[in-house]
Amino acid sequence: MKIAIIGTGFIGGTLGRALANAGHEVTFGSRRADDQVSSGTTARVASVGDALAGSDIVVLALPAAAVSDLSAEHGDALAGKVVIDATNRMGQAVANNRASLPPTVRYVRAFNTLGGENMADPVFAGGRADLFFSAPEGDRSTVETVIEGVGLRPIYVGENQEALIDAVFQLWIALALTQGRGRRLAFRVLEG
Repeated sequence: MKIAIIGTGFIGGTLGRALANAGHEVTFGSRRADDQVSSGTTARVASVGDALAGSDIVVLALPAAAVSDLSAEHGDALAGKVVIDATNRMGQAVANNRASLPPTVRYVRAFNTLGGENMADPVFAGGRADLFFSAPEGDRSTVETVIEGVGLRPIYVGENQEALIDAVFQLWIALALTQGRGRRLAFRVLEG
């Protein structure tokens, strides 16, 4: 798959490198031409516009406050694409950025419920960590492939369920940070 990672910080870099190493064609969208986030991978760095133009899937891993500006500048390039919102609007009533995106995107909520260190190393003593996600039913298998490319086990909760995914994010914050259990904390669904 051709994946644009918009944002080259810890989360974007971690996701992009993992996806490139899994064999996906990854382009980091960056405002800095000299960005070295792709070093050691087959991924490349391009302008945000070029990254979007050459992608089938877009992962938003930029600061949450920047999503509105991205939409204003590149909304037409996002139209019709699978857009995975990995941002979190910390301290806001609604953590996701769905309302900041054009209504023409195929909105997915994922990669926002675990600390980045768990995406860099998703295997625990009990197995791979689970990643809960919401997506249009028609895009479910595509998103599952992206999540598996990072090494996480995808758990689909349905379409238009970003509020539920945001609740999982709040639970992770409460356990990992507020209670001081540490960032190396993940979830696993057990079925019997």
